[in-house]
Amino acid sequence: MYHYLKNLTPTQQIGALFVLVFGLLLIAQITAFLLSLREIEDERQGEAWRRELKGVDQMIRTSWIMVFVFWVGWVTGDWVALSVFGLISFFALREFLTLSPTRRGDHRSLVLAFFVVLPLQYWLIGANHFDMFAVFIPVYVFLALPLASALANDPTRFLERNAKLQWGIMVCIYGMSHVPALLLLRFPGYDNKNAFMVFFLVIVVQTCMVTQHFAARKLRRPPVAPAISQSFNWQSWWIGISVASLVGALLAGITPWVPATAFAFSFIACTAGSMGHFVMKALKRDRGIPSWGTEGRSVTGAGGLLDRVDALCFAAPVFFHSMRWHFDL
Repeated sequence: MYHYLKNLTPTQQIGALFVLVFGLLLIAQITAFLLSLREIEDERQGEAWRRELKGVDQMIRTSWIMVFVFWVGWVTGDWVALSVFGLISFFALREFLTLSPTRRGDHRSLVLAFFVVLPLQYWLIGANHFDMFAVFIPVYVFLALPLASALANDPTRFLERNAKLQWGIMVCIYGMSHVPALLLLRFPGYDNKNAFMVFFLVIVVQTCMVTQHFAARKLRRPPVAPAISQSFNWQSWWIGISVASLVGALLAGITPWVPATAFAFSFIACTAGSMGHFVMKALKRDRGIPSWGTEGRSVTGAGGLLDRVDALCFAAPVFFHSMRWHFDL
């Protein structure tokens, strides 16, 4: 498969991936629909079965969204892709902060976050200022936002309020912005194929999360941290990481790497993504909610967006900067 994909032109690779990925998603969607028609007489078993199918359906829909974003990045060009991901960051941050109570003294910081920090971060990517883009939020914004809050003359729970806002910005803006940044890196001998790196990252991370979910359901091992997640255990985590890394090795033909290197970078991305997802579960438990959406619907109207992209927000910066170090870009 590696040599086959390497020998295809970019257009042929797009066609092959279209048939493969959308075909698999369509089969999964049809299978889930057929399973939903199954009737179970026992009421308790039926309820458990419906919950299981609901979780599967949510993962399939998430996969459709993730892959669709890849096609948008490929078809529309860099700046449109940056705008799309900027909107994702906007709604994800809004969702995060809606469930994190704020005070009047936070209004200046919130305005800066949504209407200054977010567009500036994506502009730095579009202008290829990668060094500034990498430190703009964790250095300059980290210092500027608490100052804006302090000038509002409201010291009540000052540290907690600013920590929540900075966490939201780091995850929803800084983390997510690294996904479209992959479109603008210039890899040696890899011209006009950068959208494949976005596709590669999305596929391996999503494969890891889906595999880990099903492995946890089947194995039913004791959770590592039951107060945070009833489904996270090391056995299912290793299965998810391993399967996704193997998928990454099989997709090495669309990357600038050989299969062994693709496996290693898949492992890095999936480790960061899965651990990030676990951390976000801890944040949700702190807020006393099962998901960022309410009964499948986001409080912001974005449809529980943060639940769908949290692993990617953690995987993207680790993946991006590992690649920059590897290629010395």
